[in-house]
Amino acid sequence: MRRLSKGPSSRLSAESQRLINHARAMLQASSRLEDRSWERQLDQLLLKALKNHHQEQLDAALDHLFREQPEAYDILIQCVEANCASCVLEHEGARYDALLIAAPILAWTRFAIPSGAIASDMHGTLYAHLHAHLLAADTRLALSPILYSIDQLPRNHEETYALTHRLAQAALSGNAQRAPSNAPETVPFLADTRYLLAVVVTPEGQPLFRWQASGNLADREVALTQWRAQATPNVARLLPGCGVELLLPDAYFTACREADKQIRPASIKAAVHYLTHTLNVGPERLSAIIGGFVDEAGIGRIDEYRVSFALRPGSEVVYGLVWPLYDDENAEAESVPTENEASGTPMQRLTPIQEIMQLLHESGIVHIKRHAESFPMDFCEDCGAPLYCDLEAELVHAEMPEDASPSATHLH
Repeated sequence: MRRLSKGPSSRLSAESQRLINHARAMLQASSRLEDRSWERQLDQLLLKALKNHHQEQLDAALDHLFREQPEAYDILIQCVEANCASCVLEHEGARYDALLIAAPILAWTRFAIPSGAIASDMHGTLYAHLHAHLLAADTRLALSPILYSIDQLPRNHEETYALTHRLAQAALSGNAQRAPSNAPETVPFLADTRYLLAVVVTPEGQPLFRWQASGNLADREVALTQWRAQATPNVARLLPGCGVELLLPDAYFTACREADKQIRPASIKAAVHYLTHTLNVGPERLSAIIGGFVDEAGIGRIDEYRVSFALRPGSEVVYGLVWPLYDDENAEAESVPTENEASGTPMQRLTPIQEIMQLLHESGIVHIKRHAESFPMDFCEDCGAPLYCDLEAELVHAEMPEDASPSATHLH
């Protein structure tokens, strides 16, 4: 998911200050019992803000802690996400736990990536696969009848809270959901993520997922393998002309963050494929230029890399893409030994720049320029598109040649 704004803060309301104080109290708690006591009080404050549509209180508290006390920010954001994407509710005298989940789909193409309403027969098929391969036996499910783009996901925690409760009630009542007729327009990209959203409901305290029920974490990989094998042919019908890769359906915010990371390699491969076919050249005719970009309102660390492409022997930038850095990713970090979570096999975790360079080489790009200096995160004043660095370290607009395919000008 996207990082919060780091701009100047306004005066905090009393409600925002209470959220901040409770997050700090959790950070300073000296026992598990104290921590849980503060957490219960914080949950009550958050639920009140979400029910009363006070998103601005949450944003102010989060922005303040993001700047002033990152450790307390981590606590508060975890509590906010938990309260808007899960709930406990009563139905016919029984209590149920409900969790909003997302099933991310990585997609890449030279054309448009579809989104929007899902036909009823396909909706039923995907519902059956989710229940059969991922969920525990006694769960109920409400699958939204929409294939979401990132522009169509809930825009804030308040909207996420409303969606969670609406789908949870549908899961318990069995009522069908209707796709909205006024979904926002989707910005076209060569590689992008689509999402299936659902709420899974289970009797309070009972497992939600199959790996919970079995007590075997390795069953997560089994579930992913089965989900990919059974659902991929159906998803491919929803996304004609696209390459697709299904990620593990998981808790909403966790799944979205993982999708944000995993779409980046696909973006590079899709860009090279698109440029070589659109310009009718081999990858050796392309130059890749990499620059680190810094948010001037931040703390000076690199927030994202921007990769621009030029058609050799010229130097004009014809295309560009953004590689954001998330969570604890550090542009200055060194590669570290790690292991495959499923097999335990030793492996080397690459730094972001190493991964970008490796992907470019694997795509056939041999002419790669990395600028040592950092650049401000500038955007075109007319269209809002990111500006990219060229071979001379000047920030420029990416422009396809005039004789390129007309569709090229509509992709970012």
